[in-house]
Amino acid sequence: MSPLPPLVEPAAELSRDEVARYSRHLIIPDVGMTGQKRLKNAKVLVMGAGGLGSPTLLYLAAAGVGTLGIVDFDVVEASNLQRQIIHGTGDVGRLKTESARDSIHEINPFVDVRLHDLRLDPGNAVDLFAQYDLILDGTDNFATRYLVNDAAVLAGKPYVWGSIYRFEGQVSVFWEDAPDGRGLNYRDLYPQAPPPGMVPSCSEGGVLGILCSSIGSIMGTEAIKLICGIGEPLLGRLMVYNALEMSYRTVAVRKDPAGEAVTRLIDYEEFCGIVSDEAAAATVGSTLTPAEVDSALHSDRPPALIDVREPVEFEINRIDGAQLIPKGEIVSGRALGDLPHDRPIVLYCKTGIRSAEALASLKKSGFADAAHLQGGIVAWAAQLDHAMPMY
Repeated sequence: MSPLPPLVEPAAELSRDEVARYSRHLIIPDVGMTGQKRLKNAKVLVMGAGGLGSPTLLYLAAAGVGTLGIVDFDVVEASNLQRQIIHGTGDVGRLKTESARDSIHEINPFVDVRLHDLRLDPGNAVDLFAQYDLILDGTDNFATRYLVNDAAVLAGKPYVWGSIYRFEGQVSVFWEDAPDGRGLNYRDLYPQAPPPGMVPSCSEGGVLGILCSSIGSIMGTEAIKLICGIGEPLLGRLMVYNALEMSYRTVAVRKDPAGEAVTRLIDYEEFCGIVSDEAAAATVGSTLTPAEVDSALHSDRPPALIDVREPVEFEINRIDGAQLIPKGEIVSGRALGDLPHDRPIVLYCKTGIRSAEALASLKKSGFADAAHLQGGIVAWAAQLDHAMPMY
């Protein structure tokens, strides 16, 4: 399959300092002066300065992409530093956009860094994307992924997508308006979001930190190929990487003949769901605050406190007196015989999502007085136990 035409016209010239900086690019025939001028003239928007955004931003800056936009509204936390290499210990508590900008300028002062300290939403996405040539999306939730896709379609922009989980990563290129009838978008690969709770986030399931570099570097490579019009991009292919096997494979992605055209942006939280409708219904009137749970545990008739996280999480921290029964054991019904029937049950997880799903299963099985902890152990630590280690 032939390369796509270059996304960006070349800049007028490179300075003497830029020639020296990018000399190893300039002597590659497929890049050369013209390709480097295209990189200089390119405007790339990166969604998030997190696990995938960190290495991608660093390498695109080093490569000489002239304008880098960063969308992020979060601050740097200590748990980020295991994989988000654009930030350092001294950046904890700072806005990620500002920390990333400073790291980029240390690598390449010729890069214009534009900060977008905002949460992407249907009201700002299309106008923002229209300011850039290419979008890179390494976000970790389905609502934002579908929003990025649909906004890119409406703005007529290509984007590079990446995803990571534990030891595996995926990368592809989507561009609805690609020439020669090659147009595809994320909905051709995933027409519908998975059911709520089916795919854990990195904060719940974990990710090998160095995997971010592997996937982020591939995303950056695809961006450079698209900007310069070289090689065969991953448009129409999904690349799957397994770090434990050290294997790469590609899967063909074709246009979904039943797919509907994207004509507007929608409510993506509703489209993807945070918890299932069943779980949301189960929590009504059965959700307790940390203070309410603590009071109940110190009452004359304390409830059975059930931790529905995974064993590795239980080893990190737990609420005193809790019994570990992972959510899967409750939802499958295998653990129902291990639950007490002579006192109320209170479930908790990390943030309250998994416990809500487990609560729905218990209610269906006749545990009418079961409840769950609002905000999970994160809320418990924040409100009642500030010394508790958190992950």
